[in-house]
Amino acid sequence: MIPFTYTRAGDAAEAVRLAGRGDVKYIGGGTNLVDLLRETIERPAALVDVTGLSSAIEPRGNGGLLIGAAVRNTALAEHRDVRTRYPVLARAVLAGASGQIRNMATVGGNILQRTRCAYFYDTEGSRCNKRSPGQGCDAIDGFNRTHAILGASSSCVATHPSDMCVALAALGATVHLEGADGARTVPLTDLHRLPADHPEIETVLEPGELITAVELPPLAAAARSTYRKVRDRASYAFALVSVAAALEVDNGRVKEVRLALGGVAHKPWRAWAAETALRDGPATTRAFRAAAQAELAAANPLPDNGFKIELAIRTITAVLGELAGSDA
Repeated sequence: MIPFTYTRAGDAAEAVRLAGRGDVKYIGGGTNLVDLLRETIERPAALVDVTGLSSAIEPRGNGGLLIGAAVRNTALAEHRDVRTRYPVLARAVLAGASGQIRNMATVGGNILQRTRCAYFYDTEGSRCNKRSPGQGCDAIDGFNRTHAILGASSSCVATHPSDMCVALAALGATVHLEGADGARTVPLTDLHRLPADHPEIETVLEPGELITAVELPPLAAAARSTYRKVRDRASYAFALVSVAAALEVDNGRVKEVRLALGGVAHKPWRAWAAETALRDGPATTRAFRAAAQAELAAANPLPDNGFKIELAIRTITAVLGELAGSDA
């Protein structure tokens, strides 16, 4: 392991100040970063511990919730307001990793975990533009069963691994940031970047910028929401396809719908096309499948992962049908 210094920041301002000193990484639970340090993929000169940030989950005046960046994933999933008002988020968190990892992982760290695949970790035998820009991507002509079908590029076809972020994308969450130039907010759907020619740049964060909180908006439809994850194993596996959905139906028609996909793209994929197709239309199985097909029309599968298109369509259809009720 490469030598580095360690400092624990007392608050966001101190963390940002320490990060301005050079090649610095923030560390929360360390469930992703420590792996990357061990594999010498990440080689920072210094670590700044940000577990001293807020670990509170607090109601907002507008009816939403503010979730501190240092909230542990287990605490998030167990919180009464999250379970009752935003069940899709609680279920997504519980679908990710193991109980031990959820006990350590923080909300801020979960959002900023690296988008990666097996080739990313193979430092000795595989080319990876994300690890070494300009090197090439061996996944494209290699074993790519688990890789992206939406928004990928010739530089990278890895998929974002977070379950929590898929739910946050569906809910329209906002990320609060603190940096050298002050505070700002970014919609979760805009925080992560698609790979294009620079897959090594995964977010829109400026150097040294720090996540301090995540805000959930007041959303009536979120009370009727769920998360479904399709994977090769019942646990400890990334999604082949996952669906986060919230649905509000009035007199057999879709009043409000929120939909996001995981396991299909380099970032949590908000299904804007499907939402547009569904809103104000009939809440029927036929309509759900047609909307899912509209969303997946832009899919560009690789030789091994074309099955994800139909899998995503069927999963979207089934999840929306479950939320709509048996007469959908």
